[in-house]
Amino acid sequence: MPKRPINYTSREFETIKESLVNYAKRYYANTYQDFNEASFGAMMLDLVAYVGDQLSFYTDYQANESFLDTAIELNNVQRLAKQLGYKMPGSPTSTGVCNFYVLVPAAATTGGPDVNYIPILQRGTIIGGQGGAVYTVTQDVDFTDSNNEITVAKVDTDTGVPTEFAIKGRAQVISGRLREEEITVGNYQRFLRLRMSAADISEIVSVVDSQGNEYHQVDYLTQDIVLSKEPNRGTNRDSVPFIMKTKPCPRRFVTEFDTEGTAFLQFGYGSSDNLTGDLLASPADVVLDMTGREYVSDTTFDPSNLIKTDKFGVVPENTTLTVTYRSNDGTNINAAASTVNQVFESSFTFDNRDALSDPLVNGVEASLEVENPEPILGDTEELTADELRIRAYAAYASQNRAVTKEDYVSICYRMPSGFGKVKRVNIMQDPRSNRRNLNLYVLAEGSNGRFSVAPSQLKTNLKTWIDRYRMINDTVDILDGKIINYGIQFEVVSETGVNRFEVLNACVDKLREKFLNVSKEMGEPIYISEIFKHLNSVPGVVDTTMVKLVNKTGGSYSSYAYEIEKNLSDDGRFLIVPPDAVADVLFPDDDVTGVVK
Repeated sequence: MPKRPINYTSREFETIKESLVNYAKRYYANTYQDFNEASFGAMMLDLVAYVGDQLSFYTDYQANESFLDTAIELNNVQRLAKQLGYKMPGSPTSTGVCNFYVLVPAAATTGGPDVNYIPILQRGTIIGGQGGAVYTVTQDVDFTDSNNEITVAKVDTDTGVPTEFAIKGRAQVISGRLREEEITVGNYQRFLRLRMSAADISEIVSVVDSQGNEYHQVDYLTQDIVLSKEPNRGTNRDSVPFIMKTKPCPRRFVTEFDTEGTAFLQFGYGSSDNLTGDLLASPADVVLDMTGREYVSDTTFDPSNLIKTDKFGVVPENTTLTVTYRSNDGTNINAAASTVNQVFESSFTFDNRDALSDPLVNGVEASLEVENPEPILGDTEELTADELRIRAYAAYASQNRAVTKEDYVSICYRMPSGFGKVKRVNIMQDPRSNRRNLNLYVLAEGSNGRFSVAPSQLKTNLKTWIDRYRMINDTVDILDGKIINYGIQFEVVSETGVNRFEVLNACVDKLREKFLNVSKEMGEPIYISEIFKHLNSVPGVVDTTMVKLVNKTGGSYSSYAYEIEKNLSDDGRFLIVPPDAVADVLFPDDDVTGVVK
């Protein structure tokens, strides 16, 4: 009997139904002949065709979601990106620098501030401001430093002699606060993976077990050396505040974040009972008992012991881990300048504290004030599927070195969130330099969620981060990117009989949804032709007769003035944007206006 043909190209409802009908007519001509649309048989054919159509759809969908190029769902793109070595960041983090002020009583003899009452503000101090976000001071504020500004705060009205001095210090701050979580670990388990119960974790600060052993965070489990930062106690500590030292770390872990933002601690394979430092396990642990030989290495054979080595790190066992982490409490962790002005928790140290007057010490501690002279910024927006796809490919291509332009951009985006996050980056060679000098342009995210100039501390951290990967003969200057704020004016012709106000609102909503929500990169042009296309697709619009881009400057807008008319393409279809700038509509509710005729 010849094999019945099967048409595998029939994949949607209509073609599947047509194939079923033809199949029935050909092979069951004498059994079934009622193909009326109202018949029971037609209903069954419709049901089968519907099931086949659904199965074909989900098969195609799942196949597309298996590849990074075609995946649509964000969680699938995140999983595929991890396969390429892209490390998912923790919760968004913002960084900046704040000024701190204390009032110190005057010395009776010198006429200046009493050095006995000049304190050191301890790192870990919690501050905050508008929006509910809190920030942690990441370094001690030494008010005894000779470089601090000292001004007279109060004077005796009778004698004119100063009675109090204000001392100003500076320190870096980071969004969120430090918290602890204890995790109990049982018997030895290879490649132990522990789940953190807390949400909104931005970074793991430290992991210590009950015996006092510290577990170091590394990029990969085979990394057995970490760099430590220790205070410089020498005479040159003013110019070199810290000393970098290498430290072996048999106890180590890798931090991983899943698609839901949950943090995991991944440990290795080694046992604390066997810190050999050898690349391979001892043969005595794995060699078979050879019958007929005069020697026996071991009577127990476990092939898994071949990789039981501390080269993957020592796994904690029968202990309790104290995990210190940083988490963000507020939804908006960015802060505009001069908006951080509250002190929630503080801790001071004084030399010879027992010999000092309690009221004077309490007065110094109570006088602490804080302000942020520049914005505290970071990129708080979750990456879209398209942005994540681009960054994953770039991270895989860079291979932890900066050679090409794309490598530099990828490495900038991969800077740990604890040092701040840039929102947009672009790099190009300085045309005015005879050497291989590179100009790196960066922008951050402002407190309003739009583009903003990056704070100085973020650029300093980025410079340090890049130095780990750049080529030895590359010199990189980190510069502020430009922001071109613009508005959209349009004019459309509507159908007769429609409500023009409803058409106008629909046009504005369409541009907000389809045009303004698409994130722009530095140097990416603004296609006016797309605005025409979106407006013409609005129900009730016959034609779009005019679209105009208008530069917005002054006030809350960027101060960068850009001549839009002179920078349009020859055919007027798009606006040319410089490679060191990004075009952005700052106020979509106000900057998009139109007329309906």
